[in-house]
Formats: sequence, structure tokens, C-alpha cells
Amino acid sequence: MGKININVSATDYDRSSKEITKTLVGLEDMVHEKDGFVVTDSEFAFGWHFYVVSVRTDLVEKLADQMGQDFQKLKGKGSEKKFLSWLTQKMEKTSLRVKFAIKEEMESSKYGIF
Repeated sequence: MGKININVSATDYDRSSKEITKTLVGLEDMVHEKDGFVVTDSEFAFGWHFYVVSVRTDLVEKLADQMGQDFQKLKGKGSEKKFLSWLTQKMEKTSLRVKFAIKEEMESSKYGIF
């Protein structure tokens, strides 16, 4: 089973991880799945908490199916990027400072800080 690993940077681990968990549990309910994601503990550095959220790719595919054209209209190339856009939009409704990036891309990036 494939996974999308998302690096999360947040100023408030407790609130951001709870909000992300709430959003992803809502996604699971929407597509009738369970145990579709994992949120790791955080490492604190530079005033930010860094942690990883792993989401099963089939969960993202089911979200894409349910949203149809709306999912296709999300910013980004490919379902991983579109999912990040979807998650970012959900977090923008909160007052939390959270940034997302695909883990594999950051590790291959010459600008990566992980």
C-alpha cells in the first residue's frame, strides 16, 4: 500500500497535529476508511515543530473520486500535490501557522532543511 509522506512545519504541534488529525479523520469518514494516516511526534528546532504525516495513497484516490472535477482544479501537478493543496486549504481556515511539503521531494532538494 503506497503512502504520501508529508513534512509538516508548525509553530504549535499540539494544535496543528490535532487539527490535521481532525481533518484526516473527517476524510476517512467521507470515504469510509479507517487507519489511513499516521502523525509522528515532533522535533523542535528554530521555534518550529517538524513532524511527518503519512497518508495512504488509496485515501487520496478516494478523495479525488469523491471530489471529481473540484479535485482536478486544485493547485499542483499530480494527486500528491493536489492533496497538499486540499490539506493546506483546510488548515488556512484555522489560525495555525502550518507548512506542508512532500517528504521525498525535500530530501532530494538542495534547499531541504530535513
